[in-house]
Amino acid sequence: MSFSVKVEPSGRTFSVGADQSVLAAAINAGVGLPYGCKDGACGSCKCKKLSGTVVHGPHQSKALSAQEEEQGLMLACCAVPHSDLIIESRQVTREDALPVRKMPARVATLRRVSHDVMVMHLQLPASEVFKYHAGQYIEFILRDGSRRSYSMANAPHTQIESPGLELHLRHMPGGKFTDPVFSTLKEKDILRVEGPFGSFYLREDSPKPMVLLASGTGFAPIKALIEHLQFKNLQRPAVLYWGGRRPADLYMNDWVQAKCRELPWLSYIPVVSDGLPEDAWQGRTGFVHRAVLQDLPDLSTHQVYACGAPIVIDSARKDFVQEAGLPEEEFFADSFTSEADQALS
Repeated sequence: MSFSVKVEPSGRTFSVGADQSVLAAAINAGVGLPYGCKDGACGSCKCKKLSGTVVHGPHQSKALSAQEEEQGLMLACCAVPHSDLIIESRQVTREDALPVRKMPARVATLRRVSHDVMVMHLQLPASEVFKYHAGQYIEFILRDGSRRSYSMANAPHTQIESPGLELHLRHMPGGKFTDPVFSTLKEKDILRVEGPFGSFYLREDSPKPMVLLASGTGFAPIKALIEHLQFKNLQRPAVLYWGGRRPADLYMNDWVQAKCRELPWLSYIPVVSDGLPEDAWQGRTGFVHRAVLQDLPDLSTHQVYACGAPIVIDSARKDFVQEAGLPEEEFFADSFTSEADQALS
């Protein structure tokens, strides 16, 4: 048995198979609904159910509360239809629904850039260019079938000359994937990946100035955005706020400073939240999203692209909208949900 889903206001329709989520069916049909983690943890795929019935699988209450569900909201990633549906959702254009591919990837290089961050370069098959949008992510498919998601840190145009991906991996002690990455994984090892995924990417048709907000390895997709902006010669004013607990967490600080010297439209504010005396840090301190509000109390004419820990993204979204007048539809985010984040409380 299958059900039909109609998306308003676009009028796009697609079919959902038995026990299939709305989001999975949309991805298969090339309908670009917004989404992030695909695990009911981030809330990026939340949309309005105008008619029909769904049953939700496990999800976090912060992604969709019981009250929101009563009001007719649903999470596309874990909503299984029990009837035909009509939903209301922002979505990407048809041209932006790039094909999702599974492929082998060879570990080209591994470079530790801080005590708990590894920069991995993957070599992709040269037979076909891997297409994605700057800001999107891939999933590693592990031997037991579980998956781990990481954003591309290099812009898509780099695939033309050298098919490969740059990824920034933070070590999660006890992590099923990152423990081997930081111990036994070697160059030339073969991994299996699938992608691209995610609706976090640059809205190129907007002239608005941008705030680029990153915490920790949330810098990876922001780096890809900066490279893409430079490649396309898009000179919209952009300021990057990058936050870490300690200065060492800003593991590509020199790269950002070099880009600022190249690009007159880009500026950079590093922020440290838990610096120690031995760090001798003389820059900004505190929560990174509060630094944005201190400098830009009026965000009503901006776009924000935010990546990092869920608590940072959730706080930024709420405070930017409520305190600084940012239009909700101009906040684009990718929340880096770990297995611990996805565990239901």
